[in-house]
Amino acid sequence: MSKAIVVLVHGLWVNGLEMGWLRRRLESAGYQTTQFTYPTRSNSPFESAMDLNDFVRRQAAETVHFVGHSLGGIIIRHLFHHFPQQRPGRVVTLGTPHNGSTAAAGLASYLAGQYLLGRSTQHGLLGAVPPWPAGHELGSIAGNRRLGLGLLIPGLPQPSDGTVAVAETRLAGMTDHIELPVSHTAMLFSEAVVQQTCQFLQTGSFQHA
Repeated sequence: MSKAIVVLVHGLWVNGLEMGWLRRRLESAGYQTTQFTYPTRSNSPFESAMDLNDFVRRQAAETVHFVGHSLGGIIIRHLFHHFPQQRPGRVVTLGTPHNGSTAAAGLASYLAGQYLLGRSTQHGLLGAVPPWPAGHELGSIAGNRRLGLGLLIPGLPQPSDGTVAVAETRLAGMTDHIELPVSHTAMLFSEAVVQQTCQFLQTGSFQHA
């Protein structure tokens, strides 16, 4: 049994391949990693959390950390709420709209947008996500470089990463929060994000300037 593993959880409309660079950088930093993949539109976040729980139970590690991008962070919140008996470990979310997504709400106002979002909105991207349980360390990384899907949707609060507003990445009970000059997708290819993720996994806090 390994001592620690990092489970990566991807976001909407993707399958985890886009987290490959981040995963390799975490491995270079000494972490064993694994990628959890789930159907982002046909599953509700709760259903994906059920699958994630089964996935994690099969991991032979004493400590299980999680890194979730966007919707992936919401899946992790469902996991810890509905299946609280998790092994020791820390959680880092990257551009996760913990307070609901203005961009998703804008899309959901159109029939085509509702189709594109699928069931990701159910206690997920439109809010009503379960509260974060006490006793678990969660660090939230927000981007503030405005470039992404949200540029096409009016009303996205600023600053934002182009898809998710910085204010949307905050949640009650989080351990730490930091803003970095990256966009929503580019944070998966950012050395600064890797460094801050490793910092939190190691210490439970980000390195603030």
